[in-house]
Amino acid sequence: MNKAQWIPILVLRVIAMVATFVAIVVMVTSHDSAKVLGMTFQAKYNNSPTLKYFVIVSIITTVYSLVALFVPPKKTWRPVLVLDLIVTSFLISSFSAAIGVGQLGKEGNSHAGWLPICGQVPKFCHHVTAALIAGFVAVVFYFILLLYSLNNVLNLVAFKA
Repeated sequence: MNKAQWIPILVLRVIAMVATFVAIVVMVTSHDSAKVLGMTFQAKYNNSPTLKYFVIVSIITTVYSLVALFVPPKKTWRPVLVLDLIVTSFLISSFSAAIGVGQLGKEGNSHAGWLPICGQVPKFCHHVTAALIAGFVAVVFYFILLLYSLNNVLNLVAFKA
Protein backbone atom coordinates (compact mmCIF):
# COMPACT_ATOMS: atom_id res chain seq x y z
CA MET A 1 0.00 0.00 0.00
CA ASN A 2 1.52 3.33 -1.01
CA LYS A 3 1.54 6.56 0.95
CA ALA A 4 -1.36 8.09 -1.01
CA GLN A 5 -3.57 5.18 0.04
CA TRP A 6 -2.32 5.18 3.63
CA ILE A 7 -2.98 8.85 4.47
CA PRO A 8 -6.81 8.70 4.15
CA ILE A 9 -6.80 5.52 6.26
CA LEU A 10 -4.74 7.30 8.89
CA VAL A 11 -7.06 10.33 8.92
CA LEU A 12 -10.22 8.19 9.11
CA ARG A 13 -8.72 6.08 11.91
CA VAL A 14 -7.73 9.16 13.94
CA ILE A 15 -11.18 10.73 13.58
CA ALA A 16 -12.87 7.46 14.59
CA MET A 17 -10.48 7.07 17.54
CA VAL A 18 -11.20 10.61 18.77
CA ALA A 19 -14.95 10.04 18.41
CA THR A 20 -14.84 6.82 20.46
CA PHE A 21 -12.67 8.51 23.08
CA VAL A 22 -15.16 11.39 23.35
CA ALA A 23 -18.01 8.87 23.63
CA ILE A 24 -16.17 7.14 26.50
CA VAL A 25 -15.48 10.34 28.41
CA VAL A 26 -19.00 11.70 28.01
CA MET A 27 -20.67 8.38 28.89
CA VAL A 28 -18.49 7.73 31.94
CA THR A 29 -19.21 11.21 33.30
CA SER A 30 -22.97 10.79 32.87
CA HIS A 31 -24.74 10.75 36.21
CA ASP A 32 -27.72 12.46 37.73
CA SER A 33 -30.08 11.91 40.63
CA ALA A 34 -33.77 12.45 41.21
CA LYS A 35 -35.91 12.52 44.32
CA VAL A 36 -39.17 10.60 44.00
CA LEU A 37 -41.51 10.13 46.98
CA GLY A 38 -38.75 11.08 49.39
CA MET A 39 -36.30 8.53 47.94
CA THR A 40 -33.25 9.53 45.90
CA PHE A 41 -32.52 7.58 42.74
CA GLN A 42 -29.23 7.83 40.89
CA ALA A 43 -28.87 7.37 37.15
CA LYS A 44 -25.40 6.27 36.01
CA TYR A 45 -24.18 4.60 32.86
CA ASN A 46 -23.00 1.57 34.85
CA ASN A 47 -26.57 0.87 35.99
CA SER A 48 -27.26 -0.47 32.49
CA PRO A 49 -25.38 -3.49 31.09
CA THR A 50 -26.03 -2.15 27.58
CA LEU A 51 -24.36 1.18 28.31
CA LYS A 52 -21.47 -0.67 29.97
CA TYR A 53 -21.14 -2.76 26.79
CA PHE A 54 -21.05 0.45 24.75
CA VAL A 55 -18.27 1.87 26.93
CA ILE A 56 -16.24 -1.36 26.89
CA VAL A 57 -16.45 -1.68 23.09
CA SER A 58 -15.55 2.00 22.74
CA ILE A 59 -12.49 1.48 24.96
CA ILE A 60 -11.42 -1.55 22.92
CA THR A 61 -11.95 0.39 19.69
CA THR A 62 -9.94 3.37 20.94
CA VAL A 63 -7.03 1.20 22.07
CA TYR A 64 -7.10 -0.83 18.85
CA SER A 65 -7.15 2.36 16.76
CA LEU A 66 -4.20 3.74 18.67
CA VAL A 67 -2.22 0.52 18.18
CA ALA A 68 -3.21 0.29 14.50
CA LEU A 69 -1.79 3.77 13.90
CA PHE A 70 1.68 2.40 14.56
CA VAL A 71 1.38 -0.77 12.47
CA PRO A 72 3.44 -0.54 9.28
CA PRO A 73 1.12 -0.74 6.25
CA LYS A 74 3.47 -2.73 4.03
CA LYS A 75 2.88 -6.36 5.02
CA THR A 76 0.23 -6.31 7.73
CA TRP A 77 -2.78 -4.99 5.81
CA ARG A 78 -4.69 -8.30 5.87
CA PRO A 79 -4.79 -8.81 9.67
CA VAL A 80 -5.56 -5.11 10.15
CA LEU A 81 -8.40 -5.35 7.65
CA VAL A 82 -9.86 -8.38 9.44
CA LEU A 83 -9.52 -6.64 12.82
CA ASP A 84 -11.12 -3.49 11.36
CA LEU A 85 -14.08 -5.60 10.27
CA ILE A 86 -14.40 -7.16 13.74
CA VAL A 87 -14.08 -3.82 15.54
CA THR A 88 -16.60 -2.19 13.21
CA SER A 89 -19.06 -5.02 13.83
CA PHE A 90 -18.72 -4.71 17.60
CA LEU A 91 -18.98 -0.93 17.40
CA ILE A 92 -22.20 -1.14 15.37
CA SER A 93 -23.56 -3.76 17.77
CA SER A 94 -22.86 -1.73 20.91
CA PHE A 95 -24.12 1.49 19.34
CA SER A 96 -27.37 -0.16 18.24
CA ALA A 97 -27.97 -1.63 21.68
CA ALA A 98 -27.21 1.68 23.41
CA ILE A 99 -29.56 3.54 21.05
CA GLY A 100 -32.33 1.12 22.03
CA VAL A 101 -31.77 1.75 25.72
CA GLY A 102 -31.54 5.49 25.13
CA GLN A 103 -34.83 5.51 23.26
CA LEU A 104 -36.44 3.49 26.03
CA GLY A 105 -35.16 5.97 28.62
CA LYS A 106 -36.40 8.91 26.61
CA GLU A 107 -39.80 7.62 25.50
CA GLY A 108 -40.53 4.74 27.87
CA ASN A 109 -42.70 1.80 26.79
CA SER A 110 -46.40 2.20 27.41
CA HIS A 111 -47.11 -1.45 26.55
CA ALA A 112 -44.77 -2.70 29.26
CA GLY A 113 -45.66 0.09 31.70
CA TRP A 114 -42.15 1.58 31.66
CA LEU A 115 -42.12 5.31 32.18
CA PRO A 116 -39.58 7.62 30.55
CA ILE A 117 -36.82 8.77 32.89
CA CYS A 118 -35.42 11.76 31.01
CA GLY A 119 -37.89 14.12 32.67
CA GLN A 120 -36.47 13.23 36.09
CA VAL A 121 -32.76 13.01 35.17
CA PRO A 122 -32.21 15.37 32.21
CA LYS A 123 -28.46 15.83 32.80
CA PHE A 124 -27.93 12.08 32.52
CA CYS A 125 -30.03 11.88 29.34
CA HIS A 126 -28.15 14.77 27.72
CA HIS A 127 -24.81 13.09 28.47
CA VAL A 128 -26.00 9.76 27.07
CA THR A 129 -27.33 11.50 23.96
CA ALA A 130 -24.01 13.28 23.41
CA ALA A 131 -22.09 10.01 23.89
CA LEU A 132 -24.37 8.28 21.38
CA ILE A 133 -23.83 11.07 18.85
CA ALA A 134 -20.06 10.63 19.23
CA GLY A 135 -20.56 6.87 18.93
CA PHE A 136 -22.52 7.38 15.71
CA VAL A 137 -19.71 9.50 14.29
CA ALA A 138 -17.28 6.70 15.16
CA VAL A 139 -19.49 4.09 13.49
CA VAL A 140 -19.75 6.17 10.31
CA PHE A 141 -16.01 6.82 10.11
CA TYR A 142 -15.12 3.21 10.87
CA PHE A 143 -17.53 2.03 8.19
CA ILE A 144 -15.98 4.45 5.66
CA LEU A 145 -12.53 3.26 6.76
CA LEU A 146 -13.57 -0.34 6.22
CA LEU A 147 -14.99 0.38 2.75
CA TYR A 148 -11.89 2.34 1.75
CA SER A 149 -9.59 -0.43 2.98
CA LEU A 150 -11.60 -3.08 1.15
CA ASN A 151 -11.44 -0.99 -2.02
CA ASN A 152 -7.65 -0.77 -1.69
CA VAL A 153 -7.34 -4.51 -1.10
CA LEU A 154 -9.53 -5.35 -4.09
CA ASN A 155 -7.49 -2.99 -6.27
CA LEU A 156 -4.27 -4.63 -5.06
CA VAL A 157 -5.63 -8.07 -5.90
CA ALA A 158 -6.78 -6.88 -9.34
CA PHE A 159 -3.33 -5.46 -10.12
CA LYS A 160 -1.57 -8.67 -9.07
CA ALA A 161 -3.76 -10.86 -11.29
